[in-house]
Amino acid sequence: MIRIQRAAERYPGGDPAAGIETRHALSFGPHYDPDNLRFGALLACNEERLAPGAGFDEHPHSHTEIVTWVVEGELTHHDTAGHTTVVRPGDLQRLSSAGGVRHVERNDAAVPLVFVQMWLAPLSPGGEPSYEVVRNLDGPYDLPEAGATLHTHRLPAGTRVPVPEAGHVYVHVVRGSVRLDGEDLGPGDAARLTGPKGEELLATSDAEALLWEMRAAL
Repeated sequence: MIRIQRAAERYPGGDPAAGIETRHALSFGPHYDPDNLRFGALLACNEERLAPGAGFDEHPHSHTEIVTWVVEGELTHHDTAGHTTVVRPGDLQRLSSAGGVRHVERNDAAVPLVFVQMWLAPLSPGGEPSYEVVRNLDGPYDLPEAGATLHTHRLPAGTRVPVPEAGHVYVHVVRGSVRLDGEDLGPGDAARLTGPKGEELLATSDAEALLWEMRAAL
């Protein structure tokens, strides 16, 4: 089964007056939808746009795997576990909030920042927070804490890649255009596949896409 969500169907959020524009794919904050609470392990897939100087002040998280993919600009991260980093396009950031951590995400650069932040439910709650940045990620990123793998695809036009045969697969188009099961998807569009069998992602232009492969038990 495939469910398509268009970019225009995302819930608007953030604080535009403060330079923060957010688009939520799943039920989030005041946009409560009991039929759209999660998909597999995925709890949130937020497109974030921060103006220069804008950001999210220190706030808490717990029992959540937070994965961030920077599209444009530079993301400055601080957390109470002692990490301070700058994350750039092509870099992946993971924060396992575990039993509890507080963090800050800001745009301290002079140009706009665009990133996609995804929250996943861990298989086991609690534990100690952990953090890492993978520079210039090329290939899959395993997240065993959530029983999931993220595939990052930068696809020249005409390229085909198989969709993993997993319990749940979530596809988010970052840029460009792709075709999946006869549907054309553009920037911000997403597809949710349950029990996919043999589907392919075809880049109809140069494209970038994020694809979560998640185990069936979730």
